[in-house]
Amino acid sequence: MPAPLVECVPNFSEGHNSGTLDALEGAITAVPGVKLLDVQADPAHHRSVFTFVAPPDAALEAALRAVRVATERIDLTKHAGEHPRMGATDVVPFVPVRDVTMDDCVALARRLGERVAAELEIPVYLYARAATRPERERLPEIRKGEFEGLRDRIGRDPAADPDFGPRRIHPTAGATAIGARPFLVAFNIYLDSSDVAIAKEIAKQIRTSSGGLPAVQASGFEVAGQAQVSMNLLDIDTTSPAAVFAAVAREARARGVDVLKSEVVGLVPERAILGAAAAALKLPDAADHLLEAKIRAAEGPTLDGWLEELAGGAPVPGGGSAAALAGALAGALVAMVARLTTGRKAYAAVQGRVAEADALRAQLRRLVDDDAAAYARVSAAYKLPKDAPGRRRAVDEALVGAARTPLAMARGAARLAALAGEIGAIGNKNASSDAKVAAVLASAALTGAIENVRVNVASLSEPGLGRSLLEEAERLLAVSPPR
Repeated sequence: MPAPLVECVPNFSEGHNSGTLDALEGAITAVPGVKLLDVQADPAHHRSVFTFVAPPDAALEAALRAVRVATERIDLTKHAGEHPRMGATDVVPFVPVRDVTMDDCVALARRLGERVAAELEIPVYLYARAATRPERERLPEIRKGEFEGLRDRIGRDPAADPDFGPRRIHPTAGATAIGARPFLVAFNIYLDSSDVAIAKEIAKQIRTSSGGLPAVQASGFEVAGQAQVSMNLLDIDTTSPAAVFAAVAREARARGVDVLKSEVVGLVPERAILGAAAAALKLPDAADHLLEAKIRAAEGPTLDGWLEELAGGAPVPGGGSAAALAGALAGALVAMVARLTTGRKAYAAVQGRVAEADALRAQLRRLVDDDAAAYARVSAAYKLPKDAPGRRRAVDEALVGAARTPLAMARGAARLAALAGEIGAIGNKNASSDAKVAAVLASAALTGAIENVRVNVASLSEPGLGRSLLEEAERLLAVSPPR
């Protein structure tokens, strides 16, 4: 049986020195079980991105060794580049890949943070899903002012206190953000212009913080004489690279500028490229023709087997997993109705909904398993001795993780409910009943997911820890289309 696998994507503030890059690579690959998949060094940004996969403990060890090398070899007092930075090792995210949950990655991030702080005396900030404060979920908020600004604030401003380590900046290695997150795609688009002001204007228009596309961070830079819109796509199942490219191209044309090229920094999940290719080829059923996908499906568990588990005496899989499955079924039906409508004039304006429904279906299918794993975390925390130090914190952290999973379901289900209504109104009339079933399933998934958020938040010893999650869940329910 294959071992559990996480992805780790450390970013280092070095894009020039081949000796340092080689030393970082050597530190990572020396750990048994680690597979280095990609290294990208950008001299203009003076930054490198390493991507590797490994079993969780090996991933932690490889990351720690690389952070140690970066601390020894990179001096931020002599560093200048286009990309914002606050540390020699600027950021270390863990991403679940196989038989590992997001909660597992959160625990991994915290373990690494404790060791980096204790062994290297570097202040560590937990971010994304590992964040201990809502304002630290977004990396730009932590990195405000960069190395120099943080050096002045830390130790004076309580808001700058790290999660682990000293309340002072490391004199040369700065500070490090360590976290857990879904797959992130670093995506850059170059404009056929040297005017960086245009790139900055476009970045402001499309980024989430300015009211643009969801789950998109964006800035404008000049790189090798070209204006570049540099982006982090935080959730490609919410906003795909194809959707971002179209938005940037549209904004560029409005300013009389063409797009020159795009680039991915690091690696990208295959579904992102598949969705873009399907749209470009006008091939609505591209996923149905992938050899590898068919092999994976043939090797996977059967629906009958899963239903037997659901009906069994164990508490997992349970209602949360069932809600996610209802959402995945809704996604499949929306995609089916959309494909049955392909080629009709009335459907031309929403051609991209096929890829979106497929992406949501895949996301909700993953959440079927994630919900069961989150419950297991809660159960394990409750089994700690009642007088064990940190038991209450462990239980609360597990409950927050168990609330985040159904909240992700609710986001996907709410979007599918809207898509089902849209496809039902303009789609193939012979499939109108299928669209209605999709809407009912999406509504059931949304309601069930939100009930799971409520239950987990209500169990917290400090309900305020889950207030933001509950408020978002209730908003999703309030604005969802009526059945």
